[in-house]
Amino acid sequence: MPVVSITRLRLRSWRFFPGFLWYAIRSNMQARRAQGNRGVKVLRERANIFWTATVWDSESHVKRFMISGAHGRVMPKLLNWCDEASLVHWKQELDSLPSWQDAHRRMMAEGRLSKVRHPSAAHERFAFPAPRSGR
Repeated sequence: MPVVSITRLRLRSWRFFPGFLWYAIRSNMQARRAQGNRGVKVLRERANIFWTATVWDSESHVKRFMISGAHGRVMPKLLNWCDEASLVHWKQELDSLPSWQDAHRRMMAEGRLSKVRHPSAAHERFAFPAPRSGR
């Protein structure tokens, strides 16, 4: 059964954007080429907010991707770069990517916070607005 993985990150300063962009491009390419990947999409919003949505063959494929390559190297940096970070995973029958509105609904209902060193008030409340794009 396919596994959907959604992440939401907010960079706490534009000064982290060049490094973030470097790793984001490489992580995106890594995900698209990774064994077990069925789909990838990303959304950039105002206020340094970035969403990712991926669909995988299994949870083990998600975990293998998370700790390897560019993605594995950037994860420790996000502790300092981000003031908001959250994720949610779920299994579904279809191998299609969810809409951003559905991703947000699942994030708020079933998601969890990731550790950040400088959490925003929204991060501490786990209260994030829905993405502006509904697709």
